[in-house]
Amino acid sequence: MISPAQAPVIVVTGPTASGKSALALELAERRGGTVINADAMQTYNAFPILTAQPTAEEQARAPHALYGVLPLAETVSAARWRTMAGAEIERARAAGRLPILCGGSGLYLRTLMKGISPIPDAAPELREQANADWVALGPDAFRGRLAEHDPVIVGRLKPGDRQRHVRAWEVWQATGRPLSAWQEGEASAAPWRFLTVLLVPDRTWLRERIERRFDIMLAGGIVAEARAVFDRRPDPAWPGLKAHGAPELFRHFRGEMSLADVRRIAIDHTRQYAKRQMTWFRHQMTPDLVFDPRADQALGTIEKYLDNPDA
Repeated sequence: MISPAQAPVIVVTGPTASGKSALALELAERRGGTVINADAMQTYNAFPILTAQPTAEEQARAPHALYGVLPLAETVSAARWRTMAGAEIERARAAGRLPILCGGSGLYLRTLMKGISPIPDAAPELREQANADWVALGPDAFRGRLAEHDPVIVGRLKPGDRQRHVRAWEVWQATGRPLSAWQEGEASAAPWRFLTVLLVPDRTWLRERIERRFDIMLAGGIVAEARAVFDRRPDPAWPGLKAHGAPELFRHFRGEMSLADVRRIAIDHTRQYAKRQMTWFRHQMTPDLVFDPRADQALGTIEKYLDNPDA
């Protein structure tokens, strides 16, 4: 058997609600692993139930890292997460544990595995001004202004994606160089070997699972969880408020939407997100192993690889 220090970094990914966390946890228990979060929303500390973070009982079964570590106001870019995840990988390996990345943020995983071009950080006041401009000008005008300096990046972004438009504008303001030009620079590859496991569920099964999971969340306290955040009067620009269901629950608290409509719309948005994830995985990722999460062979196949990597 190879040691954790010699073993590859395991990546367990797939669409939301496909069973990634359960597989990663079972593998961590059996192989002495540390589960490292690779889901953007699960890095935030205010919605542990709504973002389906591991429970206290699950975290007691094996070490977990990068879950609930940031306040809602902070931005966790792919580059920042790469730095954080790299530190946790090295920490796990130093402790003789197997690093197991678990999550569905495909861009983050690609950034970690393939590298990222070095893009300078902008001063906080530039980001604040860019966010203020987005509100004052409106998305269309902001997008048009950005297109004058970086038409390539505008062509890649969805019109309503505030966070990425703001990021592109602040990079232009800070450096005088388009974000798209920075992204074309030389990327630094990760120093580890990876074993990528992709869960590809049946569509009907996943749709039903997403609905069932949201109902469990409702019963488990997401209304009170979201209300506690809402009552703090958070800035709508905070990145952590994008968690599926949070905007709908906030509208419910303002009297604009019934709880039944919250449930329906949140489930629909989550299903759409899962579909986008699968499209991304098909076009952007070449996994080593692919499993239907309903099948039983995933864990045994991964362990067989770890025990006989050259077989």
